[in-house]
Amino acid sequence: MTPGLATLVHGRRAHLANQHALVRRQHDGPYVVVAMDDPETAAWARALPAPPRVVEIGREPLGLPLAAARNLAARTLQQLGADVLVLLDVDCLPGPGLVRGYADAVVERPDVVWSGPVTYLPPAPAGGYPLDDLGRLDAPHAARPAPGPGETQVGGDPDLFWSLSFALHADAWHAAGGFDEAYVGYGGEDTDFGHRVVRAGLQHGWVGGARAYHQHHPTTSPPVQHVADVVRNGRLFRDRWGRWPMTGWLDAFEERGLVRRTGDDYEVVEPAHA
Repeated sequence: MTPGLATLVHGRRAHLANQHALVRRQHDGPYVVVAMDDPETAAWARALPAPPRVVEIGREPLGLPLAAARNLAARTLQQLGADVLVLLDVDCLPGPGLVRGYADAVVERPDVVWSGPVTYLPPAPAGGYPLDDLGRLDAPHAARPAPGPGETQVGGDPDLFWSLSFALHADAWHAAGGFDEAYVGYGGEDTDFGHRVVRAGLQHGWVGGARAYHQHHPTTSPPVQHVADVVRNGRLFRDRWGRWPMTGWLDAFEERGLVRRTGDDYEVVEPAHA
C-alpha cells in the first residue's frame, strides 16, 4: 500500500511550516495541502523545500468549505497514487511514527477508520516547540481513547470521531462516501462522517503508534464566533440523523442568550441595536 498525507490550511503558515518539516522527515510520498480561500498561503506553500502538492478551493458564501476541502484532499491523494489516506489538521505536528503507524493499521484492518491520540500543546516557548523531542510533551486528550504505542483499539464511538488526525483505506473512504459537503463552516461534519462510517458497515478504531501534537492557538469555549455555523450545521445533522449534535455548545450558547430553543429547534438571537 502507498500512504499519502493531506492537510487543510487557511492562514497558519507557521503551523504549516512546522508540520511540513516533520512530515518530510518521515514521509517522501504524496503530501497535499488544500488552501482554502488563501492564494497567498498557497503560493507560499509551493515555495517550501520538497514542496507538497498544493490545490486551492474558494470560500462558500456561508463560510470555509471544510467538508468539501477534505474531499478534495482525499481525491488528490488518490490521483497521486495513495491508497492509504492520512488526513492531519494543519495545527497538528506528526509524531515520528505517525504515517507508518497509520499505514500499518490500515494494512492490518482496512475496514476500520483509524484515529490517533492527539496532545494539545501549551503555547510555544521561546524558540518554538522541541520538534525533535515532542514525545516528552505527550499527554493525549482525556476525552478520547489513547492506546499506548504499539497498541490498537477497535470499536470506537462514532460521536468521538474527529478530523484532527485520522486515516483509512481508499476503499473505506469510498464506502463511507466522504464528508457531506452540505456542511459549510464550523461544526457537525466530523460527527456526521463518524456515523456515515458506521452506516457503511465499517468500524472506528484508535492506533497508539500514530500520535500527534496540536500546536496552540487562541480559541474560545464555547466557540461563540461560530454560533451561526453550529446552529445551521447542527440542524442539518438533526435532519440527517434525528438528533442534535454539539449539545454542550448549544446549551452554553443558550445560557449566554446567543440562541433560543423552540421545541426541537434553535435560532440565533440577533443582538439588540441601540
